[in-house]
Amino acid sequence: MRILVIGLSSIILVAGTSLPYAKGPSNPRPTLASEADFLGAMKELSNWGRWGDDDELGAANLITPAKRKVALALAKEGLTISLAHDVVQGKAADAPNILERVLGNVSPTGTTDTYRYTGTYHGVIHSHLDAVDCHIMVDGKGYNGRSMEDIKAEGGCPKGNIDALKDGVVTRAVLFDATRLPGKATPQGWLDPGTAIHREDLEALEKLERVKVSAGDVILLYTGRWKRRAALGPWPNTMGFAGYHADVAYFIKERGVSFIGCDGPNDVSPTGLPPSVTNPLHRLALVAMGVSIFDNLDFERAIEQARRLNRYEFLFMAAPLRIDKGTGSPLNPLAIF
Repeated sequence: MRILVIGLSSIILVAGTSLPYAKGPSNPRPTLASEADFLGAMKELSNWGRWGDDDELGAANLITPAKRKVALALAKEGLTISLAHDVVQGKAADAPNILERVLGNVSPTGTTDTYRYTGTYHGVIHSHLDAVDCHIMVDGKGYNGRSMEDIKAEGGCPKGNIDALKDGVVTRAVLFDATRLPGKATPQGWLDPGTAIHREDLEALEKLERVKVSAGDVILLYTGRWKRRAALGPWPNTMGFAGYHADVAYFIKERGVSFIGCDGPNDVSPTGLPPSVTNPLHRLALVAMGVSIFDNLDFERAIEQARRLNRYEFLFMAAPLRIDKGTGSPLNPLAIF
């Protein structure tokens, strides 16, 4: 065993191992309620150096060929469902940046169109995948110690950029239906903004859905965000979003989760942590653990299928655009039941 002390205010990690978190009176589960708790979790959960100092995949390394074969066997019905929301083309309270689509000349032989985002696709409206590195940093460093100076010098993300996933993500997904949790959902079938899903909630959902998250999985959280938006209209970011509480980071590390996703921006907002700790789960997942994040997916059709089949695991496939040095990519993941 090798102990390293690197970056992020001396993040401590155990190279090549996974950190156990046994429960019990003598070893209570860590809490995440303060800035000190957050900084402690950044150290405890770190995967820096686990797959080598030049690693660009992070927890995606846990998706082995054997894992993919198991996942492929989940395509029992042969039904495919998109997990992306339609790309937003009109400005709204939650959509300051949109896709501008301009149709070219229309002639008897055809036409073309032009696509252009008015701002970044990152944020709370567009379905996208964050690259494991560069998009989120803590104290000027991203996953595995990538520095902001290197990013500036390269004019983009030199390592761990979105092109590291050019061969796609093929693995098992577990879809957590948070509206099944007692006291969480409204009568209309969604979680109100600010509703937090904790690690204990995920463990309860495992029992309700008869699933068990394992190494190499992607976990996806359904909050009914798009159902609420369709019924009540867009709402400003200041109202918040339902999502994962930061303590889910311990669940992610314990189970060896490779990717996380949500139908919102993943981090519950307000976060329940001090204002000095912004986007805590994004920072813990991307920077400390190297777990990439799918933001703003749309599970409305997938959740209907999962409920109909009473099966909340399926084959998950996603492939980002090949953008060298990119910090992420819009994309259209698929659930295959």
